[in-house]
Amino acid sequence: MAPLFLSFFLSCLLLLLSPAFSTNSEGNALHALRTRLSDPTNVLQSWDPTLVNPCTWFHVTCDSNNHVIRLDLGNSNISGTLGSELGELKHLQYLELYRNDIRGKIPEELGNLKNLISMDLYDNKFEGEIPKSFAKLKSLKFLRLNNNKLTGSIPRELTTLSNLKIFDISNNGLCGTIPVDGPFTTFPMESFENNRLSGPELKGLVPYDFGC
Repeated sequence: MAPLFLSFFLSCLLLLLSPAFSTNSEGNALHALRTRLSDPTNVLQSWDPTLVNPCTWFHVTCDSNNHVIRLDLGNSNISGTLGSELGELKHLQYLELYRNDIRGKIPEELGNLKNLISMDLYDNKFEGEIPKSFAKLKSLKFLRLNNNKLTGSIPRELTTLSNLKIFDISNNGLCGTIPVDGPFTTFPMESFENNRLSGPELKGLVPYDFGC
């Protein structure tokens, strides 16, 4: 009887603690992000890794289950790079990192954020290609990557994002052709200008017709 009771007690204890474990995992992910960033104006000062619950940190919003759902660091004068740890924020809905000085590649792991509604990475210095893993973001409505240093072509996989309402990749170094199916039939041509893209309606918005 004692072993059975002990097993039941431990199971109940784990059930009660599971949100804390999840939140701690998210806190670890955010702290890992913090170590990658330079923060001269101390906007991340409240990000204390000794606290189990990151929901008390500034610029972080959680839901009623203490899951991180928003990361609001737009226009925060931060610099550095992003890493795979952001892919651990499984409940994240809004990723706002616009108007900073963040460099390097956009992590493929951002494609793991299945609940993401909005991703704003514009006005930074991201380079490399748009990750094909973004095609997994089926809840995504707003994707703004404009004013960076991105290269390569637009992944055709993104045409499967049926909920996508806003897509802006203007002012990058992208090349190739613009997809003509899925949500791409609704985006204005200004969303693609100042790249090396070709498309039937891009005359006047790009100086030449380039391939990749």
